[in-house]
Amino acid sequence: MAVGLAISSEGSQYNGRMTSFVVLSCMMAAMGGVIFGYDIGISGGVTSMEPFLRKFFPEVYTKMKEDTEISNYCKFDSQLLTSFTSSLYVAGLVASFFASSVTRYFGRKPSILAGGAAFLSGSALNGAASNLFMLIFGRVLLGVGVGFANQFPCTSLKWHHHTYRGAISNGFQLCVGIGVLSANSINFGTEKIEGGWGWRISLAMAAVPAAILTVGAFFLPETPNSLIQRHNDHQKAKAMLQRIRGTTDVQAELEDLTKASSVSIKHPFKNILQRKYRPQLVMAIAIPFFQQVTGINVISFYAPILFRTIGLSESVSLIMSALIAGVVGTAATFISMLIVDKLGRRVMLIFGGVQMLLSQTVIGCVMASELGDHGSIGKGYAYLVLTMICIYVAGFAWSWGPLGWLVPSEIFPLEIRSAGQSIVVAVNFLFTFIIAQTFLAMLCHFKSGIFFFFGGWVAVMTAFVYFLLPETKNKPIELMDRVWKDHWFWKRITGELDENCEPQFA
Repeated sequence: MAVGLAISSEGSQYNGRMTSFVVLSCMMAAMGGVIFGYDIGISGGVTSMEPFLRKFFPEVYTKMKEDTEISNYCKFDSQLLTSFTSSLYVAGLVASFFASSVTRYFGRKPSILAGGAAFLSGSALNGAASNLFMLIFGRVLLGVGVGFANQFPCTSLKWHHHTYRGAISNGFQLCVGIGVLSANSINFGTEKIEGGWGWRISLAMAAVPAAILTVGAFFLPETPNSLIQRHNDHQKAKAMLQRIRGTTDVQAELEDLTKASSVSIKHPFKNILQRKYRPQLVMAIAIPFFQQVTGINVISFYAPILFRTIGLSESVSLIMSALIAGVVGTAATFISMLIVDKLGRRVMLIFGGVQMLLSQTVIGCVMASELGDHGSIGKGYAYLVLTMICIYVAGFAWSWGPLGWLVPSEIFPLEIRSAGQSIVVAVNFLFTFIIAQTFLAMLCHFKSGIFFFFGGWVAVMTAFVYFLLPETKNKPIELMDRVWKDHWFWKRITGELDENCEPQFA
């Protein structure tokens, strides 16, 4: 079934409908989110499994089991252990730059196939790992896969109409949540396998969503933009556009695509440094940075470890992680899909920030007063902490989780789009790596103060959104530059510039 709509461009209306072709393409794009979410959930689960720690990180296992003098907050403090998680994001950071070039010159299909092959190889290597080198190298290959697979969701945004762009784009984050839920559920089952080899299944099962994405890539057609830019085949581009829009009346949009494709952008990174693009540059750096310093990685990566820190058993830690990070997060993201194009981005980011700040403050206070360096907290306080973590995860999952990707994806004009998206991905991977690599050491040194540390950043980012982020809902991407010229602060920068100033083209 197709839903009728009119797709806006600069001063014109494009005819089109929400077709099954677009829905299926978006589902394929979202499979990249399942892969990403599965990896996030699986790493936290296996690093809390005793057989896994005993085999690859014996020092951590010894501290956890035998060292009665060590603080509750420092049992898992190991740079090698954090390298298992963070190595993926270093590889993803590097791979994303190569993936961008591969996608631009060869199309998205080779990019997705390369990512799928890397992910399948990494999954096999992790599942069969017999030493730490195999384990870390497998994670690096997974990072390469994530870096390449993430190119598909970025290239799919151009198909979304502005009145439901937020809902469809947030579907990617929903699939991340589904991936996390799947990973934690599998961890809960494999932890019970006798013989202590269940972690191998957990790591190897990452190949399932990767295989689906890889096989699906063979059936993906080229986009109209790619057919025009790379093949100069306007007839095929028109036929593809008709399939995408569900109508034969696509001439106006085809002409605009042809005009846009005829413009060869030169020096997009130099362009984005121009003063008139200052708002977009600031958002390209600030939003992915803020998304990472919400503290969500405390829950996503290390929730089972955190639960063991407050005295819960290994089995209970895994099921709590599955319920909280999976069910609560996925449900909240689904709600976000339903309301993001009605309430708008600003309202959701601000209220989500307040929700996260309050819950983090309560968690920090309880752990500061009740959890010392040794022993555990009472059952009542433990459940209070779990409740607050649920509230926190829900706050992130319907605000900064999906919108941290949505807002940057819709603010860049053509002449800086490739540079802007590259900066967003790079900043996100960079700070994901930094937080993942340093969190356990921060937990050891900050102790309960870790929640106040991230809570402080949540307060800063909420104020940033309130004062500096304009509303972007229901704005066509082609006309997004107007939101900066109407903003009380950014118009002082963009409004002073010559309206006729052109970007650098070849």
